[in-house]
Amino acid sequence: MIAIAIHGGAGTLRKSDMTPALERDYKLGLETALDAAYAILKKGGTSLDAVERAVFELENYPMFNAGKGSVFNSQGKHEMDASIMEGTQLRAGAVSGVSNIKNPVVLARAIMEKTEHVFLSGDGALKFAKQEGIAMEEDAYFYNEFRHQQWLEIKDGDSFQLDHSEKKFGTVGAVALCENGQLAAATSTGGMTNKKYGRVGDSPMIGAGTYANNRTCAISCTGHGELFIRSVVAYDISCLMEYKGLTLHEACNIVVYDKLVKIGGEGGLIAIDQGGNIEMPFNSEGMFRGSINSKGERTIMIYK
Repeated sequence: MIAIAIHGGAGTLRKSDMTPALERDYKLGLETALDAAYAILKKGGTSLDAVERAVFELENYPMFNAGKGSVFNSQGKHEMDASIMEGTQLRAGAVSGVSNIKNPVVLARAIMEKTEHVFLSGDGALKFAKQEGIAMEEDAYFYNEFRHQQWLEIKDGDSFQLDHSEKKFGTVGAVALCENGQLAAATSTGGMTNKKYGRVGDSPMIGAGTYANNRTCAISCTGHGELFIRSVVAYDISCLMEYKGLTLHEACNIVVYDKLVKIGGEGGLIAIDQGGNIEMPFNSEGMFRGSINSKGERTIMIYK
């Protein structure tokens, strides 16, 4: 049994602002990532390889706020975060506050597999990346005129924007189940436009934005990171399944539609369990998402 789900962010994606051309471009990015990852699973590849490949493709697609499409921080630079986790031994790797890394998810996996650590940040993470020959790019590679204009509009104030449209959380992520029963999850983001002070959201935090455990589920979140951190969203869903015996559907509904809503936490997540069941709940107007379930049925959606 194999299955996979991906997301490209959630938020206030009003249909009135979504032109047919824009919708086509977003869906193309989702389809490309979904197909590349599913091909790995069909050939007997691991869930870890599949989620890394899905996020890798989304990081290379400038429509999403990760990798090449990352937003500008208060200094006019790019600070990217990513994480990856596998559910067999609960190994995980994460990175935050890095610039010029072409694919932060690749660096996160290298941290997991080639160090004794889980989380590296800033200059230290960059030094490790260079040591391991992780692909780098100049600032120009990450430059996007639309994102740059957005930053220019607010750069002199103390406000920040959650992404390139009104209240859109452009994090990308993937969860997968491979034929040997292993679960994995990965998440990557460029964070918030005009973010200051080295701000880090939930995406690289194991248990908040990303989690995988073969006994329960694999989760990748997208939303207002501060609220997802405070709610420890990804691990909370796993705990509800492990300690209360809830199904994936029940656990996701409690966290996304009740616990998060009560504290003003907007966003969503993708989740998968050992049975290949997929959940993609969100409490915002829309969420870029796609999946191929255990029956081979394919879904690409933006709105509810």
